[in-house]
Amino acid sequence: MTRPYDVTELLPIEKVFRDPVHGYIHIQHQLILDLIDTKEFQRLRRIKQLGTASFTFHGAEHSRFSHSLGVYEITRRICDKFVRNFSVEKEGADGWDDNERIVALCAALLHDIGHGPYSHTFEAIFGTDHEDLSTRIILSPETEIHQVLARVGPGFPKKVASVIQHTYPNPQVVQLISSQIDADRMDYLQRDAYFTGVTYGAFDLTRILRVIRPSKNGIAFQFQGMHAVEDYIVSRYQMYMQVYFHRVSRGMEVTLDRLLKRAKKLYHDPQYSLPVGLLEPFFEESFTLNDYLRLDDGAMTTCFTMWQEHHDPILSDLAGRFLDRRPLKSVRFTPGKDEPVLKKLESIIEEAGYDTEYYTAYNSSYDLPYDFYRPHHDKPGKTQIELMYPDGSIVELSEASELVKSLTGKIRGDERFYVPKEFLNASKREEISLFEPLVEEFNRYIRNNAIIHPDN
Repeated sequence: MTRPYDVTELLPIEKVFRDPVHGYIHIQHQLILDLIDTKEFQRLRRIKQLGTASFTFHGAEHSRFSHSLGVYEITRRICDKFVRNFSVEKEGADGWDDNERIVALCAALLHDIGHGPYSHTFEAIFGTDHEDLSTRIILSPETEIHQVLARVGPGFPKKVASVIQHTYPNPQVVQLISSQIDADRMDYLQRDAYFTGVTYGAFDLTRILRVIRPSKNGIAFQFQGMHAVEDYIVSRYQMYMQVYFHRVSRGMEVTLDRLLKRAKKLYHDPQYSLPVGLLEPFFEESFTLNDYLRLDDGAMTTCFTMWQEHHDPILSDLAGRFLDRRPLKSVRFTPGKDEPVLKKLESIIEEAGYDTEYYTAYNSSYDLPYDFYRPHHDKPGKTQIELMYPDGSIVELSEASELVKSLTGKIRGDERFYVPKEFLNASKREEISLFEPLVEEFNRYIRNNAIIHPDN
C-alpha cells in the first residue's frame, strides 16, 4: 500500500533543476517531485510554450514543462517571503497561512497541465479547452497526477483543481496563480523574453518579489514598489505587441488553422483516404482524456509530414507551407472601412486559382494591458492590482500611476487580412509569372486604398 504524504515533511536533501531564468528551481517536497515524474507532467516537455512563435523567433523552443517549473519556483519564493514577513501570527486574518503552501505549489506546478500542441489553434478546430482539460486531468482517478495528489488526502485533488478554476475559498492562493500580476505571468514574460531574444519582458522580478504581500482581498504590493509594478505592466504590453502578436507568428497560426480545417474536411469525405494517426479521435469528435494525453508536437508534425505527400493539392500545399515556413502573409486593415477592398482582393486571389476558404483569413489579435474592478459595470473588470501604504490603506494601481492610467481599459492590437505570400512578393517568385498581372492588380488595390502592407 502506498504511504500517504506528510505535506510538512521535507526531502532529506533538496533537489534542484538548473534553470536559465531563475538559476535554480528548488524541490523540497516529495509530493512535488513525484508530480514532476508523472507521465502527464513529463508530456509537457514535448509541447512548446509558444507554439508557432518559434518560426519567427528561432530560440523560442522552450517547453510548457520548463514554464510550469518556473511558475512553481516563483510561487515557492513568494510563500517563503509571506511566511517570513506576513504570517497570520504577525498580521492576523489578513496574513499568510502557511498551511496553504502545498495547495498553492501544486496548483502552480499543474496550472498548464491541460495544454496541448499548438493549443489555441487546436482548440479552435477541435473544440477543446485547456483549462477544462487541466481540471479533468487532476480529477480523473486514471491519471498518475490524480493518484499522487490523492495520497495527500481524498479531497486534495479537488482543492488543487479549484485553485485553477478560481473557486478556491482563499483569494490569496487564487491570485498567486491567476490575476493580473501572478506567478504564471511573471514567469512566462521573463522566460519568453529570454528565449525569443528580446528585452521587453525583462522587468525587475527581484523587486516585485520584494514588495509583494498578502492582503484581505488577495495579494497587494507595497507602495514603494510601484515603479517595479509599472515596469511589469509595460513589459507585458510590449511583449504582446512585439512577440505574441507578431504578424509572422500569426501567419503561421493561420496556415496551421487552414491546414487542420482542410484535413478535417477530407477526413469526412468518403472519396479521400487520409492518414491522421493520433488525431483520429478528434476528427471523430469522440476523444477520451487518454487520447488527448497522447498528443504532443511530435504527433502533430508526423501527420503534417504525411499530408505533405497527399494527392489533395490543397492539403499537401498547406502542409508544405507550414513545415517549410512559408506562412500566409498579411496586410493590416481598418474594420468597417476596408471591407469592400478586401472583398475585391479575395476575388483577385480566387481568379488566380486559389480556394479562398483555405488561402485567405481575417485575423484579429487584441489585448487589454490592464483593467480595474468596476462592480456596477456590465463587465466589472479583472482582479485589479492594489498598492498598500505603510498604514495599511489600499489604492488601485492606475489611481496612483499616470503611466498605468494611460494603458488602463484600452484594448490594443490590430486586424490583419492573410493571403498567399506570393501576392505580396511578385518580383521575387518566378513561379507566379502565370498570374503576375493579378498580383500587380492586388498590390495596386492595396496602394490605392491605403491598406498597410507590413513589409513596406
